[in-house]
Amino acid sequence: MAKESPAQQRLSQVQSHLASSEADIPRGRENILQKSPDDVVVTCALRTPLTRGGKGGFKDTAAADLLAHTFRSLISRSRIDPNLVEDISVGNVLAPGAGATEYRAAALVAGFPETTAVKTLNRQCSSGLQACVDIANAIRGGMIDIGVGAGVESMSSQYGPGAVSEFSELLDHHPEAKNCKVPMGALSEQMASDRKITRGVQDAFAARSFQKAEAAQKAGKFRDEISPMKVKWVDPKTEEEKEIVVDKDDGIRAGMTVESLGKIKPAFKKDGSIHAGNASQVSDGAAAVLLMKRSTAERLGQMILGKFVCSSVVGVKPLLMGIGPWKAIPVALEKAGIGKEEVDVWEINEAFASQCVWCVQQLGLDEAKVNPNGGAIAFGHPLGCTGARQVATLFNELARTGKRVGVTSMCVGTGMGMAAVWIKE
Repeated sequence: MAKESPAQQRLSQVQSHLASSEADIPRGRENILQKSPDDVVVTCALRTPLTRGGKGGFKDTAAADLLAHTFRSLISRSRIDPNLVEDISVGNVLAPGAGATEYRAAALVAGFPETTAVKTLNRQCSSGLQACVDIANAIRGGMIDIGVGAGVESMSSQYGPGAVSEFSELLDHHPEAKNCKVPMGALSEQMASDRKITRGVQDAFAARSFQKAEAAQKAGKFRDEISPMKVKWVDPKTEEEKEIVVDKDDGIRAGMTVESLGKIKPAFKKDGSIHAGNASQVSDGAAAVLLMKRSTAERLGQMILGKFVCSSVVGVKPLLMGIGPWKAIPVALEKAGIGKEEVDVWEINEAFASQCVWCVQQLGLDEAKVNPNGGAIAFGHPLGCTGARQVATLFNELARTGKRVGVTSMCVGTGMGMAAVWIKE
């Protein structure tokens, strides 16, 4: 055999070292469980209770007041010096201008100084998650050191036809663009029919959501993520104004079954399959998440709940907005370098049972890991709040069960999907 030249010998040594180094690199779940000083971590995540739109405990409470309370609770629970928080991002869907003016005011009322910047955003149902991701990316990119991602919605005061502006002639004459204004109930009904998601399947999924939420509430599983709030409430029967303490989700209905759901009339089509019992509830609520680098949290003595790994946002056909999680989740998992079997808990928004069950089935997810304590069908979907609420719910469940890897996801109106991967400390 010919003797290798010095150059070939050196090349062989380098290849050997590279092979050895690659073998030592953590892969998949092991990799994202690793800790780094540059990790973007969550040190506090909480929410208000979620209450029924127009009927529940927050029906007479302004969205800005819900947000101010949530901010106060975040400062109190985390013990963060509010002067250290550089930016706040708030997701909102229904308020004019996404509530930019009043939510800046809410931050000041809550105790954040004028030096803490505030922005609002609207990416429909993913707004709360987008707010958290924007803050995480600002920290990761070195723009800020500490920030808050939040979401809020008062559907009691701002839900209705006025939330959608009129389309111009230009938009109305584009075949795909005009589909952006098709009501979600109508397009979800069509999707259920096209994808053959029967009413029986939808009602069974919805019943499980109610049953899981009822059991979780009775067991006190939501207690640690909720910040109770004292509000003024007008009794609809007597018109008497009372002061009440709202300390639990009031949309969870006890004793729901497939049979009881089967008695509810379809909401969008005479012979349809979607109704008030197998779609998300109109709700009010707020949530907030405190984020910073691991090195910053350790220096400040902040308790680390977990970390943000990555996120994804995708587009789909406007008439198929419900399939958003099906497209967004694989993208997020690929970015994280993990497979679906490595995820312990999935928090997937239940906009409609039809779209949620289809996504779960098509992705081949273990349904026992999906919304283990129920979802938006059972306790509500305050549009701008949900994405941040899911983060609080996810970390609470991961902590309670000793699990580590979680994913939050939702479909997004006009045809989008979003997902994010999180790790419990």
